[in-house]
Amino acid sequence: MTQGAGHREAGHRGGLDEQAVLLVAGVADLAVSTLGSALTAVRGLLRRSDTAELAAQAEHELLARGRLALDRYAAVPPAHLEVLARHALTRRPADGA
Repeated sequence: MTQGAGHREAGHRGGLDEQAVLLVAGVADLAVSTLGSALTAVRGLLRRSDTAELAAQAEHELLARGRLALDRYAAVPPAHLEVLARHALTRRPADGA
């Protein structure tokens, strides 16, 4: 499909509005498709005999992933100068200063 002259004459603003609508429609289509696949997978899991064990494993994995995510984003590493100062304090008695 090619872009016609009438579309180009609509102006930049119309193009941005159209792009926004197309992006939203694309995201919505992707979400519906993903949700459909997820529901199919859930139905398949519910038919299994070890569903309780799978749920417990999934909960354990989600807790571990949550812990890792919090450690990655919430923990602030110590300041570089603070690390150097602590290192200097631990070396001071050994140097006899």
